[in-house]
This record gives sequence, structure tokens and C-alpha cells, in this order.
Amino acid sequence: MDIPWWSILPFVLMLACIGVLPLIPVTAHYWESPRVQLAVALTLGLPVAAWLILGGEGTAVVHSLVEYGQFICLLLALFVVSGGIFLSGDIRATPRNNLLFLAFGGVIASFVGTTGAAMLLIRPLLRTNSERQHKAHTVIFLIFIVANCGGMLTPLGDPPLFMGMLRGVPFAWTFNLTFHWLFVNAGLLATYFALDRVRYGQESSANVAWDDTNVTPLGVKGKINFVFLLVIIAAVAFVPSIDLHAVESGHAAWQSFVPWREVAMLGAAAASLTLGDKVARYLDNEFRWTPILEVAAIFIGIFLTMVPALKYLAKIAPKLPLNEVTFFVFTGSLSAILDNAPTYLTFFEMARTLPGEPRIADVPEAYLVAISVGAVFGGAMTYIGNGPNFMVKAVAENGGVRMPSFGGYVVWALKYLAPTLVAMCLVFIADGWLTTVLGWALFAALQAWNIRTMVSARPQQHAALEAKRRAEADRLRTERARRSDEDAATGAE
Repeated sequence: MDIPWWSILPFVLMLACIGVLPLIPVTAHYWESPRVQLAVALTLGLPVAAWLILGGEGTAVVHSLVEYGQFICLLLALFVVSGGIFLSGDIRATPRNNLLFLAFGGVIASFVGTTGAAMLLIRPLLRTNSERQHKAHTVIFLIFIVANCGGMLTPLGDPPLFMGMLRGVPFAWTFNLTFHWLFVNAGLLATYFALDRVRYGQESSANVAWDDTNVTPLGVKGKINFVFLLVIIAAVAFVPSIDLHAVESGHAAWQSFVPWREVAMLGAAAASLTLGDKVARYLDNEFRWTPILEVAAIFIGIFLTMVPALKYLAKIAPKLPLNEVTFFVFTGSLSAILDNAPTYLTFFEMARTLPGEPRIADVPEAYLVAISVGAVFGGAMTYIGNGPNFMVKAVAENGGVRMPSFGGYVVWALKYLAPTLVAMCLVFIADGWLTTVLGWALFAALQAWNIRTMVSARPQQHAALEAKRRAEADRLRTERARRSDEDAATGAE
């Protein structure tokens, strides 16, 4: 079936709906409903699916639906299990503590998955920052680091790397990307720390004083869910799913038709709902189904409408100038709008047709590095680039945080994420000593900007403001002690 250029228009319209409808006052309220989102997604997606089936591309539609089912099952299982884990306590929402939250999430994301890490940390991070007025930037950097860039080190971290493992990439090969992972995440953490220092200085003395006095020790409820989380990780790593290739070839045994991996993951989710601490889930975490329903509704439209978009990309691929840098740029750019897992697969298969040594899973290793890094890091550029992005946004908005729109988030990504990715590309992807020097120079300039940002916050004013905060905190503590003494005296009488 010949795929014309206009076949990508439903996909473009789907993206336009996601980006524009929440901004229009008339449609904003309606768009908040998962039913409306599903109606729009099916209105655009089903005609595309019917057109492809009638044109002889029914297999592509089936593959897309199966991948959508696998994608949603993984996100659903991690969402349910992590929703039963409650990190109790409320520490001070200082830039240092927020930085430690994000750094911890960036490390565990590679081992429990970006979705699991993001869902585990978003609620305690929101609770920690509940006394602060300026907190949307913290959620945005959680999406950058925990929901995307942290998941680079293992195939468990991010769906594109898992897809690569299924196609022959050794499990431990992704550890070769450690320096890429460290470079980007260290740069983002430094940028966040500088930005949060400035925003912390803009908080009112009453907010910070309340945050300083409203402190309780950290703890964990719902620990049994860590067992279910391990079950999901083991299922992703070792349990097979539907064997579509065997089914299509006509040589499939009955077990090839069973989605064993998804059964195991959904079983872990069901066990979590049944056996987990319900107080931790529904009362402490205020667990709601809305975030995963929004993701499921929106992504069915994305998975259906992007089939012709990916096929059109494969059609024009031979005309593209392909090398390490362009593989990174193309994969990263398209991962931001096409979802990074199918984009990774498209360029992975494309690279298999090209010469080059050494080869990993029959792909030149230099190209595999560029494709892997581009897919994982590029998925952070928009809300739809990776599944956890939209879920984190939905959880934050349910918690009362005013998150930027689709376009507003892209502006944040272009300003704070893209420069670090450009520097990483110059240092690790591009060839030649000159590009390496330019990359390190750009990275140094970014760090100089971070230092300048913190210095420009006027330490003298910060010192005066800190004194006011301490005085307000002392006043609150004195007031609490007085009330406690009065209550004790009343009880004694």
C-alpha cells in the first residue's frame, strides 16, 4: 500500500487537539473528561484503521493495537502498584531536599522503570512542596529526569530499550550508555538546583515558615507492593508476550497466542488492589483512576493515527542523510511527538540495512547508541513522548498544581533540556575533536549560567528574607507551644 503524505494529517490533528483544546475556554472543561478524549481519539483513529485494513495493511493495525495493549498494561500495572506505596512524612521543601528527590528518582528509574519511579515519587514530592507556591517547575524536572532521562541504564528503564532487548540487544549493553546518562542528568540536576534556589527565594515568609514547622519524619506504608513491583520487573525481563511473528507465519502453538507477560503484570496489579494497604492507597495517596484513563484514551488515538506516519517515514528514509548525528536528531525529534518506543523500532530496523562495524543485534553500534539515546532523551521533549509524562502531569493537576499547556511544556523543554542534549550530542555522538571541545564548552557555559542565576538572586536580600522566615517560624512554634500548654491545663482542670 502506497502511503501518501496526507495520510499523516489525522495524526497531526490528534496532536493539535492535545495541544490546543485545553487552552480554549469553550473546550477546556470538556477536554478534561477521559470520555471526551476517547471520543476524539476514536473519531480520528478508527477511520485511519479502516482505511489501512481496506488497503491491505491490516497487519500493521494489529501490530499497533497489540503494542498499545502491551504499553497500557505496563503503565497500568506500575500505576496501580506504585499507587499503593505511600512515602509518609513531610520534610522541608528546600532546594537541597528537592534535588535529592530528583537525583534518587533518576537512579532508580533505570531499575524499576521510568513509570514506576515517577509514580512512586510524584505524590511525596507534591506533598513535600505543598506549602510552596512555586512548584510546577519541580514537576517539570521530575518529568525530564525521573520519567525519562533517568531510565537509560537498563532495558527495564524505558520502553524503547526494552523493545531493543526483544530484538537481540544484550541486556547489559545499555550500561555502555552510563556516561551519556550521567552527563545529561547531572546537567539537568544542576540547572534545576539553580532554578529552585531562585524560586525558593521568591516564596513568602509565611509559606516557608509553615514549611519549616510542618515537618514529620519519613516512613513507608504499603511495603507489600514492593513485592508486586518486583513481579512486574521480572515479567518485563523474563516473561514472553504474544508471539506475533509465529502467529503470522502460521506455525504458532497455543501458548504463542497468550500474553503471558501482561497476564503476570495485571495479576500483580490485581493482587496489589486486593492485598495492599487500602488506607495508604485511597486515603493517604488519594488514589484516583483519572490519570491512567486519560493516558489510555489519548494514546489509543496516537497509536492508530501514527501508523501511516511511521510508514511514510520509512518510505522517505532512503532519501534521508543518515549518520550518527542525524540518527540522534531524527530519533530524538520524532520520539517527542510519535512516542519513543515505535520511533525507536522504526530507526532500529532502518539501521539494520546499513553497513558498519562492530554490530549489535545486526545494527552498527554507533547508530544503535545514537538511536537509543535519542529515543530515551527525546521522549522528554513533550507530554506525549513517553507514557509517564502525561500521567505525572495528570497527577500533579489532580493535586492542584497548575501545569503548563502542551505548548508551554515544549517551551520549558527547549529552554532547559534541549541545550544539555545538544552538548551531549557534540561530546558523545558527533565525531571529531572540534565537536567534543564545542560540546564541553557549551556544557561549561550552561553551568556558568546556573552559577550566575544563583548569584543574581542577591544573597543580601536572601539573608534578610531568611531572617524574617526564622522569626515567623519561631512565632509559629511559640504559638503551637502556647496552645499545647493551654490544652494541657484545660485537661488537668
